[in-house]
Amino acid sequence: MSDTTQRLAALLQDRGWMLATAESCTGGLIAAACTELAGSSNWFDCGFVTYSNEAKAGMLGVDAALIESHGAVSEVVARAMAFGAVRHSRARASVAVTGIAGPGGGSKDKPVGTVWFGYMVDGVLSSETVRFDGDRAAVRGATVQHALTGLLLRLGNAQPAA
Repeated sequence: MSDTTQRLAALLQDRGWMLATAESCTGGLIAAACTELAGSSNWFDCGFVTYSNEAKAGMLGVDAALIESHGAVSEVVARAMAFGAVRHSRARASVAVTGIAGPGGGSKDKPVGTVWFGYMVDGVLSSETVRFDGDRAAVRGATVQHALTGLLLRLGNAQPAA
C-alpha cells in the first residue's frame, strides 16, 4: 500500500493540493494509511470519521433526508460525504467511503462487503460501488486500498494547478 500512498502524495504535492477523507466503515484507516508517510502534513489536511448518520449530517453537511430515503450505504450519501469533506476543509481532493464491513448488517440489496466510494477531485464528483469478500478486516483493508487507488487514478486524470 505504501507505493500507492507515495504516488498519491507525489501527485498531490506536485499540484499543491490537500486531501481530506470522509470515512464510515473504515473508521479512519484511510487517513491512517496516508499519515503513515513522513511529511504527510504537506498534502493531507484532515480526516472525518463519520460512523453515525448524525455525524455525517453534522460534520459533513449530508442532508439527513438523503440518508433516510437512500440509506447511509448509498451512492448519494457517498457523493455528499466527498463533497462535504472538501467543503469543510482546505482540501481540493477527497475520498469518502460508506459500506457494510460485517459480519452483520447486510441485506439482500446491500450484502456484507458492499462499499460505496465517493471522490471529489478539483470540483468533479464521481462514485462507484464495489462488493468485497472476506471478513470485517478483509473488507476494511480492501476498501482502504481501493480508495487510495481510486484517488490515484482520478488525480492522474486531473489537470495540474495552473
